[in-house]
Amino acid sequence: MRDKVQYNLLFKKLIDKKLLTPEIIDEATIEEKKTGKDIFKILVGHGYITEDVLLSTVADWLSLEIVDIGKVNIERGAINKISSSTAKFYNIVPLKVEEGVIVVAVSDPLNMKLVDELRFVTGFSIKMVIAKDSDIKKSIERYYGGEEEESLGDVIDEAKKTSSKTIVKETGDVDKLKEIAQQAPVVKLLNMILLRAIREKASDIHFEPFEKDYKIRYRIDGVCYDAAHPPKVLSLAVGSRIKVMANLDVAETRLPQDGRIMMDIGGKGVDLRVSTLPTLYGESIVMRVLDKSVVSLSLDQLGMEDVIKSNLRKVIHRPNGILLTTGPTGSGKTTTLYSCLREINKVEFKIITAEDPVEYDIEGIIQIAVNPKIELTFAKTLRHMLRQDPDILMVGEIRDSETAQISIQSALTGHLVFSTLHTNDAPGAVTRLMDMGIEPYLIGSTLRAVIAQRLLRVICQKCKKAYKPLKHELSELGISDEDARQIEFYKGEGCSECNSSGYKGRIGIYELLIMDDKTRELVIRRASSAAIRNAAREGGMKTLRENAIAKIKEGVTSLEEVLRETKEYG
Repeated sequence: MRDKVQYNLLFKKLIDKKLLTPEIIDEATIEEKKTGKDIFKILVGHGYITEDVLLSTVADWLSLEIVDIGKVNIERGAINKISSSTAKFYNIVPLKVEEGVIVVAVSDPLNMKLVDELRFVTGFSIKMVIAKDSDIKKSIERYYGGEEEESLGDVIDEAKKTSSKTIVKETGDVDKLKEIAQQAPVVKLLNMILLRAIREKASDIHFEPFEKDYKIRYRIDGVCYDAAHPPKVLSLAVGSRIKVMANLDVAETRLPQDGRIMMDIGGKGVDLRVSTLPTLYGESIVMRVLDKSVVSLSLDQLGMEDVIKSNLRKVIHRPNGILLTTGPTGSGKTTTLYSCLREINKVEFKIITAEDPVEYDIEGIIQIAVNPKIELTFAKTLRHMLRQDPDILMVGEIRDSETAQISIQSALTGHLVFSTLHTNDAPGAVTRLMDMGIEPYLIGSTLRAVIAQRLLRVICQKCKKAYKPLKHELSELGISDEDARQIEFYKGEGCSECNSSGYKGRIGIYELLIMDDKTRELVIRRASSAAIRNAAREGGMKTLRENAIAKIKEGVTSLEEVLRETKEYG
């Protein structure tokens, strides 16, 4: 994690030396926020400054030496002092050991915690020198590529020995808990867990205490997998380490807490949202991994069919009304809304959002994190947002009738409103609003469209094989024998690339309900969601299941996955 003060001072120095202009830095900053790519790589990649000049300026400013790793004799003894996982986690290469000090080459000397954390993990004093990022990555591959990473089991054993000597049960001693959190084996264990989570593109990391067990699991492509089973004695040490990193109260184990960790893992910035929850056998902790570099915030990259995408674009370019996205938790609703906002994020519009929490920072949009603990609810925030003269509003979720009423009134007074609801399909959003006490004529007047969505796992390309499904599976999806003969069915057999799951990555399926005169009339008459669905299908709407079957025909996903994600249609 970079020191923001040094970060800004460096940019000032580059501007003073006339190497860059404020406009170029602003442009690169916007791109960094949108893509998650490192700002220095953006500046060099666009040719605004050469890597040599940038490194020279940083080295001169921080009084550090620049080294050409290709011309340095790297000592095997130094390599042996730092494990493969540590080198990859921090994106560093040890060069030599001199008088008990390890000299390490880094590409980001502005990472303010790097030296301290390396000292904790290695037990040695650290001296930094600067090298090119590409040279560091090549050296890591050369010296560690063919070498097995330090065994997770060995790190767990080391952490267990150290932790058990210090503490074996919960304590309210803050200093003691912080001491445990800073123990090198505990730091190393958590770093390895985080590095592997990023490498495997996990969306969440779960730390779960039980009576005699402590489980660590990754959620990958919507499904949880075991990552490690450290001994129960480590639950307090690992939990304390996470809480220290997230600036939470280490001694508080009776109340839930929420925090955030911004850090560099493997040479790229990652945002971790931390949630703690007291349970019968200790604190359950979940870390939500927000990696901007793997998140698409563009309608063109969400996997929508062209017809749906075209109709959605017409809705979001209207001057007023409400667009709702629906689906279960983790179905990509927020990503869809962010993609819509980015599409219409123009200088002539003022856009304000209320979110819980703010997941991605979007340049040019005012974003507010609601906080029910201080009574800053969605409804209260929305009221105050309307006093800020906005054109477009996004409400993270309509949870109650008050928020629903204010959203409707906002749309009636000329605002374009985006929000989410938890319903199984698009027509269900209409009846959900009625259940919240919204009058049907108001829904008919303001609701422009509802988009329901799910995320389907994509078949792993490495182990993808054709197969013939069972007759009852085809029957469940309503696929006739004649249609089945026209389709090539695939599934993944499972391999090392996909953790033996047969799937790697996910793609969205969508159901877009456009409010036309016929559906609007049904809403005003308080018709059932089934009647609204039938009318929408007559008007051309494809259901989630129909769009999912199209993905089977394209060979993107499996019949089994479609049944799992659209079973409410069966």
